[in-house]
Amino acid sequence: MARECNRCLYSEDNVTGISFDARGVCNYCQTIELMEAEYPTGGEGRRRLEAVAKEIREAGRGKRYDVAVGVSGGCDSSYMLVLAKELGLRPLAVHFDNTWNSTTAVENIQNMLRPLDVDLDTYVVDNEEMDDIFRSFFLAGTPDLEAPTDLGLAVVLNLACEKYGIRHIFEGHSFRTEGICPIGWLYMDARYIASVHRQFGRRPMKTYPNMWMKDFLRWTVTQPLKKIRALYWLDYQKEATKKMLTEEYGWTWYGGHHLENRFTNFFHTYFWPRRWGIDGRLLGHCALVRAGQMSREQAKAELARPVPYDPEIVELVKKRLNLTEEEFERGMTQPPKTYRDFPNYKRTFELTRPLWWALYKGHRVPKSFYMKYCFPHHDKPFTGHHQPHLRGEAAIHLESRGALASSSQ
Repeated sequence: MARECNRCLYSEDNVTGISFDARGVCNYCQTIELMEAEYPTGGEGRRRLEAVAKEIREAGRGKRYDVAVGVSGGCDSSYMLVLAKELGLRPLAVHFDNTWNSTTAVENIQNMLRPLDVDLDTYVVDNEEMDDIFRSFFLAGTPDLEAPTDLGLAVVLNLACEKYGIRHIFEGHSFRTEGICPIGWLYMDARYIASVHRQFGRRPMKTYPNMWMKDFLRWTVTQPLKKIRALYWLDYQKEATKKMLTEEYGWTWYGGHHLENRFTNFFHTYFWPRRWGIDGRLLGHCALVRAGQMSREQAKAELARPVPYDPEIVELVKKRLNLTEEEFERGMTQPPKTYRDFPNYKRTFELTRPLWWALYKGHRVPKSFYMKYCFPHHDKPFTGHHQPHLRGEAAIHLESRGALASSSQ
């Protein structure tokens, strides 16, 4: 019988490479416990957050903005704007438009900006170029289909900071409500994205904002930007936050985590579960169970139901990515690969680990980046895990030996 963590829902059935301590607590929860000790909530957490806000205000003195906030129309990023204003900061909202926004996302962004009196800086990539990059990853046979969006947002945030002289970025991530995922579920770096596109792409990459190493070093070492995950110090209640945003700002819930973008919706509801056997809901549900915001019974009941998807979005993906039915089926069933099958920066990050440790301690890269990218991972990439209701489609979990990652760099 598969062993399950005593604190969350991770088990030998749904996360390969998992291990347990004498308490029956998995290695992922052990990392969460370390982070909980490092980032206290309550009065102490608020004191630390206020101290950070004071530092940000001082750094922004004489400038138009104090802090950049990446916005998507989602719950967490919308709340970050509210929090920034409550802390007496002058935020600049920054949006990476990968041309797949839902109407709900666009309306949510505007509904937050107007009453909060926040300016918006938007970077729009060429839609045909972005679709060609997505098409390349679909044909490459790796699980990292959404990596270009995540990395593009990181670059756009940095570019906006450079443009306006901003020294701090608020990132709307909470390990308490979003959890941490195995490295095999998502990997990204600029060299990897470029190499996949070089092999499978059909259009030149001109407008996509890639995170080349020289730029990454400039933004973290020579002209350092501090990345602040303010939610780490707060007792962040997701459902209460959604209710507040709806009542006070006319914000609209879009049905699921990360589903405010149509391509991200496809990635989480169709590509991951039906191509790879990965249920992204597991991360958030486990986090909420750990935090006491959801019961184990409720989480298990929801996860027992197949991930629902929108057939219209699947058809839109086929159309925009210029995939025939045969190409789409081949992309969903071809032999799987990982980032290791393409040139990437992973080994470079490992060899320069002391540098990234220092940058993590200086709040210039998140701890999740340091743990995910700077340690070697001896993958045994694929274990068969067929799901009967997904006839004819691959359902494969990737190996992770304790390597942890957030959803982005």
